[in-house]
This record gives sequence, C-alpha cells and structure tokens, in this order.
Amino acid sequence: MTDRELMEEAVKAREYSYAPYSNCHVGAALLSKDGRVFRGCNIENAAFGPTNCAERTAIFKAISEGVRDFEKIAVVGGRGEQISGHYPPCGVCRQVLREFCPDTEHFVVLLGTPKEIKSFTLEELLPESFGPDDVTSI
Repeated sequence: MTDRELMEEAVKAREYSYAPYSNCHVGAALLSKDGRVFRGCNIENAAFGPTNCAERTAIFKAISEGVRDFEKIAVVGGRGEQISGHYPPCGVCRQVLREFCPDTEHFVVLLGTPKEIKSFTLEELLPESFGPDDVTSI
C-alpha cells in the first residue's frame, strides 16, 4: 500500500472523529505487515483525561485483534471540515508507538494540505526512547 493510499484511509477514519471541545479532528490508519488497515479517530471527553488520540485508537484496535506487526501509520488532522496543519503524534502516542511499533518502516504525517506528505521514522519522532528492553526485573 502506498503512502497516499494509507493517507486516504486516515482521511476516512477522520470522518468519525468526536471532537466537540477542540474542533480538532484527527484520523489515523495503521498498516499491518499482513496488509490489514486499522483505522482510528480521536475521541474527546468532557473530563479531558479520558480523551483518546487517533493513533492510539488505531493501535489498540489492532492489538485487540491480535495484530502486533506493523509497517507504517498515516495521520491527518485539521479543524472543522478542513484537513490542514501538521498533526504529529503527541508524546503519549509516541510512547505507545514505541511499545508496539519499534520496527515500523515510517510514519506518514500530513502537512498543510492533502497534497503535502512528510514521513518520519520512530527514532526521529522519539529519539533516545524508553521501551520494553529498558525495563528490568528486580
């Protein structure tokens, strides 16, 4: 699957975003190594703490279906109906990506308009990361 095709899946996921407080709608599409796509959208909550980002929604859907090998993830966002701006994963999402996608090829982030795509590796998004190998038993 091309980056552009995966980006279109993220655009479709964004349509289900629930963002009545920020009006910032984000969609993500996670491509597994077996070719399946798991879509996710951001889901806000009035208490804010229970809010879940699009990336984590997609990853948790895949993990809950027994999938743990991924190639890449596309993320799109924007206020209202427009896809615009730069919507990289937040710190919590970066840590979740580190847990479940340490060998992922790259991450595709929409910049500005649907015509602008930029890719990042996990190392670029989360340098000197802390992961499962860093946890030691006592």
